[in-house]
Amino acid sequence: AGCEKETSSYMWIYILLGNMLRGIGETPITPLGISYLDDFAKEENAPLYIASLHTIAMLGPMFGFMLGSLCARLYVDIGFVDLESITITPQDSRWVGAWWLGFVIAGSISLLAAIPFCFLPKSLKKPEGANHDKTSSSVLGERKATRKTHTSAKSKPKKCQFIHLFFSDFCTSLKTILSNPMYLTLLCSSLLQFSSFIGFLTYKPKYIEQQYGQSTSKSNFIIGLTSLPPVGIGIFLGGFIMKKYKMSMTGAAKFAFSMSFLAFLLTLLHFFVGCENHVVAGLTVSYD
Repeated sequence: AGCEKETSSYMWIYILLGNMLRGIGETPITPLGISYLDDFAKEENAPLYIASLHTIAMLGPMFGFMLGSLCARLYVDIGFVDLESITITPQDSRWVGAWWLGFVIAGSISLLAAIPFCFLPKSLKKPEGANHDKTSSSVLGERKATRKTHTSAKSKPKKCQFIHLFFSDFCTSLKTILSNPMYLTLLCSSLLQFSSFIGFLTYKPKYIEQQYGQSTSKSNFIIGLTSLPPVGIGIFLGGFIMKKYKMSMTGAAKFAFSMSFLAFLLTLLHFFVGCENHVVAGLTVSYD
């Protein structure tokens, strides 16, 4: 009973709020960045540009795993305690790495990377051959006409009216999107793919630690070096192939289905690969 202590640290709240702010800041990059590229790029070049954007987004986690591997080799209280007085090593199960250091480094780099966005122009001229979505234009035209109708009734709409207009536009857009079968199919397939990928990425480092006796630092380094670069290369090659052969919507769907089905067949090979459990007294074998 004397060894039991109640948790008194509320550090997890700061981590939660920090990740929430990070997510709010990072989220616009994907939808707005892709829309920006799609609007101001030629139709045949857009797939390559978008693929390059996603490839760079995959290189980030790779460097993140390597940075995590480096930080895991440093003791958690680095800068606050005498490192020479620490008698345990990273291979010890009691070792806790400097997990917080990665947040400081990544946050500082993100802050510096955000500065150039302040100098982007508000609008660009569309080049010849750029995408001109007639459906989007008509929808935007209808919304503008609706807003003019509402605003003409009262020159200075109240705050409640503005909120009502915002939610009515949002509900209309959401209904239009959810009634699109192609979008729903893509959304469901993306959910399945990312769910499997995240599970693989989450548990494989721990599997390497337990099964092969590797440290947290080395397992993170191995995952970052072997798992993410092939994904980034695949995304870039997919965009390059679409640009080279100028695939239509149907052609892109067939190409995506073929690659996904091939990946599914290769994934089945995981069921034939495995390792025997460690001999642990009282768990896998008896104490006798």
